[in-house]
Amino acid sequence: MAVRIDATDRKILAALQRDASQSLDDIAREVGSSKTPVWNRIRKMREGGVIGQHTVVLDADALGLEACFFVLIRTSEHEAEWQAKFLKALQDRPEVQEAHRLAGDIDYILKVRVENARAYDRFYQALISEVRVHNVTALLSMEQIKSTTMLPI
Repeated sequence: MAVRIDATDRKILAALQRDASQSLDDIAREVGSSKTPVWNRIRKMREGGVIGQHTVVLDADALGLEACFFVLIRTSEHEAEWQAKFLKALQDRPEVQEAHRLAGDIDYILKVRVENARAYDRFYQALISEVRVHNVTALLSMEQIKSTTMLPI
């Protein structure tokens, strides 16, 4: 069942995206409502799958994960067995922050966060030892200009 989202729900979602740790009172005050109706709306959106996992955003550089690589993968393998093995290899590696299957010349793009180039090479060697790929191109991000998890609601 699809959840219908109105203007108040959008205000609540915007407040939660900015800071999910703020109190229910603060959110209610911001959206011009009282606590109970806001809580009911949040619960409805959680149950409907609009609101997912609650998490904390960490600073990768502060944790020594200073290298961000975008990894372009081409493969000639498209069978279900290969895809399942590839998916498992990606899910087993915490370095992979994002993975997307693409349309076009590149089959997959990964966002990989590691300490340095040597750590990326260890990741790369482990990945290609588990799954066969036709071509891998790694692009090092020189500077992160924008990064957000906030959706334009």
